[in-house]
Order: sequence, then structure tokens, then C-alpha cells
Amino acid sequence: MLPSYFTVPNYGESELIIQKSRFIAHIARTETEEAAQAFIGEIKKKHKDATHNCSAYLIGEQDQIQKANDDGEPSGTAGVPILEVLKKRNLKDTTVVVTRYFGGIKLGAGGLIRAYGKSTSEGLNSVGIIERTLMNLLSISIDYTLLGKLENELRSSIYQIKDIEYVENVKVHVFVVLNQVDTFKAWITDLTNGQGTIKEEDTLYLETYI
Repeated sequence: MLPSYFTVPNYGESELIIQKSRFIAHIARTETEEAAQAFIGEIKKKHKDATHNCSAYLIGEQDQIQKANDDGEPSGTAGVPILEVLKKRNLKDTTVVVTRYFGGIKLGAGGLIRAYGKSTSEGLNSVGIIERTLMNLLSISIDYTLLGKLENELRSSIYQIKDIEYVENVKVHVFVVLNQVDTFKAWITDLTNGQGTIKEEDTLYLETYI
């Protein structure tokens, strides 16, 4: 599992008008090639009356799967420019379909490359980029008398509280970066004078918009 990587939210879209043609960028997070192909199929079905539905995707931790499709546009003028934007943004597990409704003005090869690239960039700007950071989820079990102090210290620290569980002893669940676990445990032990019980519960990705 990668320590961190960039991707997109589950779905988003945006539209540009370029020389009277409509360019609609559809963007989705897809973690398998099957999911990418299914998403492309959905957009093609939804916009079956469009002039073109051009697409590209990057799948895998090391971008093992990369595909680009011009869908009838001149070779290399649509799918590849979309893919290049994804690479430039260092995105993973991302599929983009740019739907074009021709407006009557031909753009030429250079114009098409710029149009598909711009549509993809604007689409990504619109939906936002997410950083997924691999974290350890730790729980701190303490007496209720220590909660106020602990919560205040945590909220002013670099650590992020996931939630607080109000049971017999209150449990505070906290996201901690993998290489900071020992430092975190020592800090909590000092903060609670050794009265807190700290457990490592899970390893998972924390998502934040950048």
C-alpha cells in the first residue's frame, strides 16, 4: 500500500464551450479496469447522441494500466491529452470521459489537443483533488475526568480525531501517520500520566481535499 497518493472524489463533471462545441468532462475514481470501462460505458450510453466520447484512465499503485481512446477524433488529439493531464497531476485510479457535441467549427489537431487537455484540467479543478494518506487508527481509553484535557491537546496538535466513543471509559479514536505511532504513544502516556490505554486498531486511508 502506498504511503500516500492523489486521486479524485467518486464523481464530478464540468462543461466548457470552445468554438461553439460543448466539452463535458466526466470524472470518476475507478480502482479497477473493469470499473473504468463500466464508467466509460455509462457515459457513452448517457451521451449516445454526442459527436465523441473520448476517454483515458490510470489504474494501479504504479499506474500499471493506462489507456486512452480518441473515439473518432484524429489519432492522438483527444485520449492522449486527457491521459497526459492525469499524469501531470500525479493522479491514480482515475477515469475521465470528455464528451464533445460538435458546434460546427473545426479546431484542427492542435486545437483539439488544447481543448481536450483544458476540459480535463478544468474538470479536475471543479471536482477537486483528494490526497489519501495511509494512517494507523489508534484508540485511547481514559477516565472521563481526563477527556477535556486530552481532547483540547489533540485538537491543537497535528493529530486528527476520528470520533469519540462514550462507553464505560471514554474512547478517543485518532488518526496517526505510520511513522509517528511511537512518538504519539509516548506523548499520550505523558499527557495522561500513564492512565490511558492505547491500542492500535486498524490501518486505513484518510482522505483530505488539497
